[in-house]
Amino acid sequence: MDKQIKLKGDKIIEQVPSTKDKALRINLNENIYGTFAEIGAGQETVRHFFRSGGSSGTIAKAMSAYDKDFSDAIYGIEEDGRYVTESRLKKMLTHEVNLIEKRLSREKHPNKMFFSYANTVATIDFAKQFKGHGWVGIRFQIDPEEEYNDIIIHIRFKETDARLQQETLGVLGVNLIYGAFYKYNDPKKLLRYLYDHLDKDQLEIDTINFSGPRFAEVDNRLMSLQLVKNGMTDAVMFDPEGKNILPAAILYKKNILALRGSFRPVTSVNMDMYEKSLKMFLAESKVEKENTLVVFEITLSNLRSEGEIDERDFMDRAELLCSLGQTVMISNFQEYYKVVEYFSAYTKARMGLAMGVNNLVDIFDEKYYRHLSGGILEAFGKLFYRDLKVFLYPMLGDDGEIITSENLKVHPRMKELYKFFKFNGKVVDIDDFDPHNLQVFSREVLKMINHGKTGWENMLPLGIAEIIKKHQLFGYDPNKVLEETK
Repeated sequence: MDKQIKLKGDKIIEQVPSTKDKALRINLNENIYGTFAEIGAGQETVRHFFRSGGSSGTIAKAMSAYDKDFSDAIYGIEEDGRYVTESRLKKMLTHEVNLIEKRLSREKHPNKMFFSYANTVATIDFAKQFKGHGWVGIRFQIDPEEEYNDIIIHIRFKETDARLQQETLGVLGVNLIYGAFYKYNDPKKLLRYLYDHLDKDQLEIDTINFSGPRFAEVDNRLMSLQLVKNGMTDAVMFDPEGKNILPAAILYKKNILALRGSFRPVTSVNMDMYEKSLKMFLAESKVEKENTLVVFEITLSNLRSEGEIDERDFMDRAELLCSLGQTVMISNFQEYYKVVEYFSAYTKARMGLAMGVNNLVDIFDEKYYRHLSGGILEAFGKLFYRDLKVFLYPMLGDDGEIITSENLKVHPRMKELYKFFKFNGKVVDIDDFDPHNLQVFSREVLKMINHGKTGWENMLPLGIAEIIKKHQLFGYDPNKVLEETK
């Protein structure tokens, strides 16, 4: 019998089962049984199961309702008339699971774990202008007596060939189904394994939501963070209820006001900046309140301020921003121009950035743009060429003076460039600010909380201190406060 040779210096490599092995393992499990409904991009996922052998024990039905009238007759008509939407995918999953339960007797199949896999996808168009995207999901059981679980993702294709996109979708589908049954106990790993035999330059996953009894403890905001952390997408968003939302859907044709910060914790400065800049933004021409979205953005670099990302710390920040009714974005954009570029992919409407003086001075630092062939001029072209305005919140100088856009100091070489943007109205001061806020710094507040000191409460928006104390966020320890006050 051959003995496997191991050499000094050999590294342990995780064995990733092939796509065929994954499909075969599911096919050979006599209890996994379900349907495939695929709209757009062919029937690429089910093809793998048909080809790997033993598929009759897995596939109850495979279909593609390509014709719109057929699709509407089966799944119902969408209000917006679109077909590649989360709403359509959910209708597909609900319809197909109901059919399984209706047509297959539980008495005849007492041990069967039913599932329904579905996707609704648009691949690249002939003009190659729209690269294609889609919704992919699975509704499944891990125990016949249990309720169903859902995993729903939104994908964007990066390849520029329809056939390649179809093949990519097929592999992703197998990874999702395999992950649902064999990795459900570790959603973070399940997420990473979606890219088995795929590359990040083939596919982007920008939204994911887990639900059901097996994922009762999963916080989808944390799963969103994994997408950015793993390089699966550049930005994710969630709403005030903490539900992950598709950036393209919420940003589409909107006026956007963005506030970047660490929000660790969110302070009265952040909220004053938000309220005053929003008031000024809404007073602009071309900006309508009902079409305006405010985004609180946290960059990965902000989350990594102390080395590795602290997930508990991230959740504390998310908790507070959501409690204030804000839409939150986590991004991989260190430079502001990249944020604006990202928004510009979804909207041509007017945009605003609210920031402090120190942030604006940073923007005029050339070191951030050395990787660009056009340097700082290229970055500023991308930043200020758009219909964009910076709303500037003042700060206190070393001598107690108030620094605004009129007296801030940038590098001498950048002086004329700054004056150009200032003269053209791209930078405007927030005049109606609360002077008390200029003494508030989130890092000081955090230090006071950590060291059990009092007095930080009145530096935060109304009700936020109570939430921090109640849920013991940011290392708040009531026992430490008692010790301090003895």
